[in-house]
Amino acid sequence: MSRAPQTLRVVLASSSPRRQDLLARIGAPADRLASPDIDETPQKGESPRAYVVRLAREKALAVPREADEIVVAGDTSVAVGKRILGKPEDEADLRRMLALLSGRRHHCYSGVCIVDADGTARVRHSDTVVVFKRLSDAEIDRYVACGEGMGKAGGYAIQGLAEAFIRSISGSHSGVVGLPVFETRALLEASGYRFA
Repeated sequence: MSRAPQTLRVVLASSSPRRQDLLARIGAPADRLASPDIDETPQKGESPRAYVVRLAREKALAVPREADEIVVAGDTSVAVGKRILGKPEDEADLRRMLALLSGRRHHCYSGVCIVDADGTARVRHSDTVVVFKRLSDAEIDRYVACGEGMGKAGGYAIQGLAEAFIRSISGSHSGVVGLPVFETRALLEASGYRFA
């Protein structure tokens, strides 16, 4: 006689409302939030892709979990060439980032890691190419003044006012927002999560 599969609870290793919303949209709402405190400094010579994969894994493994819980963690970074653009430190840093992104393409890497009920960590990532229009000084000033870019990787929120700056996108829109839902759903399925 076979046992019914165990219902797993989702722990999101983030307090990001965007990641909460994206998980809920794919039918795996977070049952609990936990924000791990890890060092997010890039390692010397670390590629942007390796950086987000490492951080997603470290975040997921840093969260204690119960036997019926799986942990979902993500990390997103914007990169121009090999240069990783983190969250702006202040308005001057935000202006610098927007000027750097203006009129050019960049990559947005998003890593996701899931630690399943057995403690197995599975990791995937998305690589999205985003092309910004050329921004005028006035557009940069208005965007900085609205405050939306502070606290965001690369200094912009694709789901907000900055969407008007984007000429094209190739890859995962949700990955740019903060959690690549295609990769996340595949990892949840591989980890034994049952979608309603």
